[in-house]
Amino acid sequence: MTVSTSTSTSTTGTHVELQISGMTCASCANRIERNLNKLEGVEATVNYATEKATVSVPDGYDPAQLVEAVEKTGYTATVRRPREDEHEEHQDRDEDPELMSLRNRLIGSIVLAVPVIAVAMVPALQFTNWQWASLTLAAPVIVWAAWPFHKAAWANLRHGTATMDTLISMGTLSAFLWSLYALFFGTAGTPGMKHPFELTLQPSDGAANIYLEVAAGVTMFILAGRYFEKRSKRQAGAALRALLELGAKEVSVLRNGIETKIPVGELVVGDEFVVRPGEKIATDGVVVSGSSAVDASMLTGESVPVEVGEGDAVTGATVNAGGRLVVRTTRVGSDTQLAQMAKLVEDAQTGKAEVQRLADRVSGVFVPIVIAIAVIALGAWLGAGFPAAAAFTAAVAVLVIACPCALGLATPTALLVGTGRGAQLGILIKGPEVLESTRTVDTVVLDKTGTVTTGKMTLVDVLTEPGVDRAQLLRLAGALENASEHPIAAAIAKAAAEETGTLPTAEGFANIEGRGVQGIIDGRAVVIGREALLADWSQHLSSEVAQAKSRAEGQGKTVVAVGWDGAARGALVIADTVKPTSAEAVSRLRELGLTPVLLTGDNEAVARQIASEVGIDEVIAEVLPEDKVDVVARLQARGKIVAMVGDGVNDAPALAQADLGLAMGTGTDVAIEASDITLVRGDLLSAVDAIRLSRKTLSTIKINLFWAFAYNVAAIPVAALGMLNPMLAGAAMAFSSVFVVGNSLRLRGFTSISTGTGR
Repeated sequence: MTVSTSTSTSTTGTHVELQISGMTCASCANRIERNLNKLEGVEATVNYATEKATVSVPDGYDPAQLVEAVEKTGYTATVRRPREDEHEEHQDRDEDPELMSLRNRLIGSIVLAVPVIAVAMVPALQFTNWQWASLTLAAPVIVWAAWPFHKAAWANLRHGTATMDTLISMGTLSAFLWSLYALFFGTAGTPGMKHPFELTLQPSDGAANIYLEVAAGVTMFILAGRYFEKRSKRQAGAALRALLELGAKEVSVLRNGIETKIPVGELVVGDEFVVRPGEKIATDGVVVSGSSAVDASMLTGESVPVEVGEGDAVTGATVNAGGRLVVRTTRVGSDTQLAQMAKLVEDAQTGKAEVQRLADRVSGVFVPIVIAIAVIALGAWLGAGFPAAAAFTAAVAVLVIACPCALGLATPTALLVGTGRGAQLGILIKGPEVLESTRTVDTVVLDKTGTVTTGKMTLVDVLTEPGVDRAQLLRLAGALENASEHPIAAAIAKAAAEETGTLPTAEGFANIEGRGVQGIIDGRAVVIGREALLADWSQHLSSEVAQAKSRAEGQGKTVVAVGWDGAARGALVIADTVKPTSAEAVSRLRELGLTPVLLTGDNEAVARQIASEVGIDEVIAEVLPEDKVDVVARLQARGKIVAMVGDGVNDAPALAQADLGLAMGTGTDVAIEASDITLVRGDLLSAVDAIRLSRKTLSTIKINLFWAFAYNVAAIPVAALGMLNPMLAGAAMAFSSVFVVGNSLRLRGFTSISTGTGR
């Protein structure tokens, strides 16, 4: 368990980032934050969900003082390494010792506790001396598996606070210690002892009652909940690992005219390196020689490739889709756009509003009250002159019956059933904290490319001159473009092959830099490209086709002219098309009370056209990749609770900043890791399903928690009166757990709206 820090200097002081470990509930984060803020000149924000803190301190402040303050609170701390070492650090943390420890304790408790619970609840299984076998199995669970709860409870006690850990520890230890008393000093250890089904209320001295199954069962259930929560929280750093993996690993650098392969980390500003077709551009730079189309979709999410030539800037991690390029390095390491995006993702995650588990909120009041009732019951029984055994029985019964067995199941069972059903429908929900956001979301920001649209260039129209056969135009154009590596050419060739069949082979193919291509197809001299290219060959489009071309370009579509044998023959219109389900999905989102907003880096005309097709009124266009997170932040500053749906690397910071991030599974790993919910199907209807399912799961959790607490509240007075025998306590505990599980299983009936039977 470590707390790591990284520092950066600003005009107002130094910002220190802490990676907090060892927190078990939101109240831990609150305590650390309060203690840090007590330090002179320190302003701290601690985020339980991401296990991070952002601290502002005066210049020259020793971070060791922050580490000391955290350790005094009951947690541990170390100084974080600089960002250059971050990739190595994340690799080191792949095997999380806390997660492995939780997993081992959970497995051990399942193996040992299940037989204890079964024997205690089924009298037919109670063989001679079964109680001693139960003790042998339950002791490791209560002492070793539950050790994190006991340790946290002790830390809380030293700081004068109480959390759910306090109640879990006191309840399990009370049940265990009383069971030891009953076995060794009472009559529970007698051979042949049974737990009969006597559902009656009657005072008892408790000397014949053991509670081992309660202590072992509570430990097992709570460990399960903690394990799944911890596993989901680890995803916070996965987006950064995915970003770091996105870049190139090696680069062909030119030094003294010789091409040499070196690791990207050894590049320095001013180096020139070679990028061949299909290779990633190693780092940010400027093209020295060559021309090509650069596919930036993995970084920007935008589908149209960018034409680059000598003097144009290029970005690291984008892909050279065309010719050979020589690039001069302008930025390396943490200065690159990719590294800055990684920082944006991290900052957005750290700055998220703190998530507090519902059970922890209530436990802040519930735990002290339960302890007080147990003490009052003990004093009242002793004061009334009853035997000490009867008094302790009543006090321990209060702690045992209040021990949150159903609470331990309330969140994890609903979450597991809900997320399991979601996985069947292609919806992956990352953790319980995600669900709270879906309830209050009122605005949904939709990235255009790959989310509302397909994200792929598609031939959408063929404009032919009078007397020109459409099939012939497609066949000749497709055959020539089939020899090109350009993404627009690939879209034309694919459509032509699908419509006309096998395409002939081009002869004498030539790429005319930045303008188009030419070649011989079936003995015809074919030229395809910009209208100006055909004009150079005295081939001119008719006014009718030229007007249709202008209208298409006004809608943000790409149009290329086609000519052969000395005359212009027509034009091909290529565009990113709207997904078939997008319009219905936008309508459904409105029905859920959400206001849709279209966000894109494309020009205003393209954005407005797409928005009108799907029924979106508010459009935010021409947004730079790094500014998308600012758009979300501005909406939040206006009081909006924002959900973001996207798929590109450039969407990752915005997905992390949003109150609820939904990533298309067809998008990049970085977007998926930065999001709260992943949509495997890749269409917007699944986003609607995700919000519906999340809200229903959250509603189920709330019902579970209400009845779990209601059960405790109703049973505590009975226990305090000394009228709760072990079998009744076990039956009541079992009933509350069965109710919680049964209520959670109702989520299996959730259906997708795409099947037409959603509810």
